[in-house]
Amino acid sequence: MAFDYINALLKKEVTRTPVWVMRQAGRYLPEYRATRAKAGDFLSLCKNSELACEVTLQPLERFDLDAAILFSDILTIPDAMGLGLYFAEGEGPKFTRPLTTLASIDKLSKPDVGTELAYVNDAVSVIKNNLKGRVPLIGFTGSPWTLATYMVEGGASKTFSKVKGLMFENPKHMHQLLDVLADTIIDYLNGQIEAGADSVMIFDTWGGSLNKECYENFSLRYMQKIVSGIHRQYEDRTIPVTLFTKGGGAWLEQIAATGCDALGLDWTVELGDAQKRVGNQVALQGNLDPSVLYATPEVVEAEVKKVLDQFKGKTGHVFNLGHGITPDVSPDNMKVLVDTVHSYSQSK
Repeated sequence: MAFDYINALLKKEVTRTPVWVMRQAGRYLPEYRATRAKAGDFLSLCKNSELACEVTLQPLERFDLDAAILFSDILTIPDAMGLGLYFAEGEGPKFTRPLTTLASIDKLSKPDVGTELAYVNDAVSVIKNNLKGRVPLIGFTGSPWTLATYMVEGGASKTFSKVKGLMFENPKHMHQLLDVLADTIIDYLNGQIEAGADSVMIFDTWGGSLNKECYENFSLRYMQKIVSGIHRQYEDRTIPVTLFTKGGGAWLEQIAATGCDALGLDWTVELGDAQKRVGNQVALQGNLDPSVLYATPEVVEAEVKKVLDQFKGKTGHVFNLGHGITPDVSPDNMKVLVDTVHSYSQSK
């Protein structure tokens, strides 16, 4: 079955610009909040394949989206490594056993993804069966660098002082940690692909906190390793890979050179400029500022059209936000976004 989303990533012909939105299954939807309450907490929701399927499909019932994305979290891998993931109310993710010493990094080993993270593959299978070929399913992971920031800091950070201190003071141990993470991610994504994911995306949320040299050595290098190690062909499917470094607009050429199929762009990069820089090498995904969705429907429609007008050509663009949809956005504006992408791209 030909999907516009997959075709756009592979720069093949499409009937319209495809659209999906990061965190499209989330707190802005009242039905999501009800299911999460039923699960008890966020991690329980992630680990229950039936409920994870339920929330994955919820936005597809409201909006004419061109892809579903697995409902999970980027920190499932550190949790499987024994760091003790939990979510503090109003504070985000935290670890009970962060990597505070070099010895703790030395002890870290690649988990058996098929066992420790079986619930993720189970969710992929359940979602895939319930989609019944309606739209493709996106699998995902956090990048090694992004996962490492949480594992060393013990949670979210504004300064990244601990992880950057490790990187500069003990680069050998930093590379050791990133290597274990990259090897684990390869198994993790391959498991998702084997369970039915049609494309995969790597979220490098904190790559933009690095300078150019450190980005290339401690972030991009390991995403390159993952791109080279995962199934790009599986059974009769071509599996496109999208890389997204938030704040990575300075390094688009280097990201494109990894061999990925598409680049995710945040809203600080002008889509037309990005297209000129990378040419026909990769497809582009993005990149409306999520805050536009706080405006009136008329403004949302106008801003969506601006992004679509920036891209030149008939294919190779997947419309998305420049980062995740925020929890207090009106679902009505999300519908305006999706419908405008489709109607305007078909009329161009």
